[in-house]
Amino acid sequence: MDRRALLGLAALTAATLPAPAKAGGGGGGNAPAAAYVRLPVTTASITRSSGSRGVLTIEAGIDAPANLALRTTQSVPRLRAAFAEVAQRLANETRAGSPPDVLRLSRDLQAEVDRVLRGPGAHVLLGTVMLN
Repeated sequence: MDRRALLGLAALTAATLPAPAKAGGGGGGNAPAAAYVRLPVTTASITRSSGSRGVLTIEAGIDAPANLALRTTQSVPRLRAAFAEVAQRLANETRAGSPPDVLRLSRDLQAEVDRVLRGPGAHVLLGTVMLN
């Protein structure tokens, strides 16, 4: 038998068989998986005591459970806008020469995530918070 014909027959047979079930799944066949949504870097400008400008840079993501995964991915533009507002507010209130208040930042970002997603459940994960 020709090898190409045998490979074609094997590919045709594999395409008609049902897909195997994934191992380790205890959540059901069609249950959506939890999602991690990485947001683009959020920046805000800051004025130093010398009059020069600086930049506050925040890397963050959102860990959403399965029931909020779709809403989270659809709400990324609103989340980006909310994060930008929080970052600019923090930049305006940070005194010159002092580090940004990361605990307050995480609390404010979490409050915005809960507001945008209309309830608790998703969690903000902060990466790097840097003031240049």
